[in-house]
Amino acid sequence: MQIVAGFGLKGIKPRVWDTTSPYYIKELQAVMISYADFHKMRRQRQQVMEKGLHEHFSIPKTTKVYLDNGAFSFIKNHQELPVEEYREFVKAAHPDWYPIPQDFIPIPQMTLKEQEQCFQKTMNMNFRHYQGNYVPVVHISQFLEQYIEKILSSKAFKKKTDIALGGIVPNLLRAPKAISHEKIIHGLVSFRQQFKDKKLHVFGIGGTSTLHIAALLGINSVDSSGWRNRAARGLIQLPGTGDRIVAQLGNWRGRYLSQEEEEKLQTCQCPACQQYGLEGLRASGGYGFYNRATHNLWVLLEEARQIEEHLNIIGDYETWYLEHLDNTIYRPLIQKLLNEVKIN
Repeated sequence: MQIVAGFGLKGIKPRVWDTTSPYYIKELQAVMISYADFHKMRRQRQQVMEKGLHEHFSIPKTTKVYLDNGAFSFIKNHQELPVEEYREFVKAAHPDWYPIPQDFIPIPQMTLKEQEQCFQKTMNMNFRHYQGNYVPVVHISQFLEQYIEKILSSKAFKKKTDIALGGIVPNLLRAPKAISHEKIIHGLVSFRQQFKDKKLHVFGIGGTSTLHIAALLGINSVDSSGWRNRAARGLIQLPGTGDRIVAQLGNWRGRYLSQEEEEKLQTCQCPACQQYGLEGLRASGGYGFYNRATHNLWVLLEEARQIEEHLNIIGDYETWYLEHLDNTIYRPLIQKLLNEVKIN
């Protein structure tokens, strides 16, 4: 499973893809940036259209550049997504992966009629962009079965190699009126089985525990900006455990490092810990942020590697995760998913 590291135009550093950077992570294979950033920063938009994304950011060709259409940001700011401008940008900037120009994101609190409207509008946009390399988008909602039916019955999508899945996070996090975990799991297992020949990307999964869910579902790639968001709040991720406060920045709540966890960090192999140690993680300002962000991304990549190893190489995942995942709300969900996969 590929981890796609999200970043923004206002937060380019740490340049984890740059071989000359002290924060370079050789395991990183893909990054993502949102078109919403370029819409706000017109000069950068023009420069990227002239040079291309890879050249503008000095991202090696071996590292894929994913483009998010920015739908969530535009909706949040009550803005109309500039569909034609997005198309122009894609054509000139040459991202390696990009979704349809606009999708209409349902949230659990919406009425059934409102969710149906989101489904219809998103499918209309999918059909309008079936040609070329635009990736169709579907949402985890009350209309997942209708998405499956529409795509399977259409010849337009047969040649598509990728499908993107949105809307999973608010449901997994139990937002008000969220779909039950059992229904989500059953729907996603069904979706994976119906599209065995497609590469599936899930938007916005950023924690070590949720990576397990994505891997068990056979998801090919996930994007995350959580590695940066946590770092900005003074948090770091630990393998199989969760978030810990290492720098007191504001009034964020959470657990602090135990003595045992501090000792484990002494042997952490991430570029930040190897060079700057625990003091680097605890530092304030940009220096501390770069260290925590690099550490967090490395932990995500390492978690994905271990999951792959225990699932498909060693084959002991069912016993390994019970010891590895400590005190997470997702352990019961992982067990349900394992049972569902066995049944199917």
